Amino acid sequence: MVARDVDFATRAISRMLRLSIPEGTEGIAFAPYGDKLRQIRKICTVELFSARRVQSFRTVREEEAGRLLLAVAAAATASASVNLSKRLSAYAADSSVRAIIGNRFKMILQRGIKLFAGMSLPDFYPSSRLAMLISRVPGQMKRYREERDAFMDAAVREHQENRAADDDKEGLLDVLLRIQREGHLQFPMSIDNIKSAVGDLFAGGSDTSATTLEWTMAELVKNPRVMGKAQDEVRRALAGQPKVIEDSLGGLNYMRLVIKEVLRLHPPAPLLLPRECMNDCRVLGFDVPKGTMVLVNAWAISRDPAHWDAAEEFIPERFERGEVDFKGADMEYTPFGAGRRMCPGMSFGLANVELALAGLLYHFDRELPGGAEAEELDMTEC
Repeated sequence: MVARDVDFATRAISRMLRLSIPEGTEGIAFAPYGDKLRQIRKICTVELFSARRVQSFRTVREEEAGRLLLAVAAAATASASVNLSKRLSAYAADSSVRAIIGNRFKMILQRGIKLFAGMSLPDFYPSSRLAMLISRVPGQMKRYREERDAFMDAAVREHQENRAADDDKEGLLDVLLRIQREGHLQFPMSIDNIKSAVGDLFAGGSDTSATTLEWTMAELVKNPRVMGKAQDEVRRALAGQPKVIEDSLGGLNYMRLVIKEVLRLHPPAPLLLPRECMNDCRVLGFDVPKGTMVLVNAWAISRDPAHWDAAEEFIPERFERGEVDFKGADMEYTPFGAGRRMCPGMSFGLANVELALAGLLYHFDRELPGGAEAEELDMTEC
């Protein structure tokens, strides 16, 4: 991802995925390597995910985190257990959608994420016409694209007619439309490119945040010592506050170590996004032909005992010295990727995770239903 980054800097797009993202309409995640990708990543760095832009959505995150906590409180009775997975997914999706475009779009894009994540018969036999005829996925992918595009066309018209007067009140769709309208780009950005970019933003901002929060809660219940330590830190730092706000999170160092350890054991994209070899090359003694799809197993690398002591154990303290981080410089720990295709929205997603986790630790105690013991919790990954 770094030493041979240029050779593997483009994305591999499967036959099924191409039905949803026609050539030339790629957004952020699947744009082919080249000057156009560099332009897109510059837009991400300067406009979409700058510190000021991420901060501008603080109110949205705080409102949605408040709704999450109210929903958990309403569901938590003395005799009933609470399914956090559903509520965490709703929180992450609502926060992302409000920052990007609007509410109803959430359901359409969640359906698309499920389609993209699965494997279908044509993916295993890409040259087979029979596989395309037998599989239901091509039809599902086409219907998803039609529904997504119909909604996006309406949303684009609405946002074009109701421009935000204040830059700090712009949603991410408004930002992309403004950049397109100003016309200062070396490579013009089409509406189709914007549609794909919005889908990428939603997938990166919601699904990964929800997955990280779910695994965090599971690991905390599984490890009462860690949960107690994190909870004590949060409750000391926020003592007397009626609600959790982002300005209060600065000193929650141990909570951030917990998040880092969760990302090590449970990276939200275990195989990252597929890359494609752009040139014939040789890696670790193996010949890799041009056009080969390459998957990086971040899950296995971050559990490799050659790099990690007690690799399978949940020990947030391993990050206390700050020798390893997830910002792309340490190859043994790459939950967000590395190199030219590293996730540009890392700070956006982490902001969602930190606020919700702090609120849950501050307001609630957790235990397994039915009197089950922590040792009985099944942590098997699907």
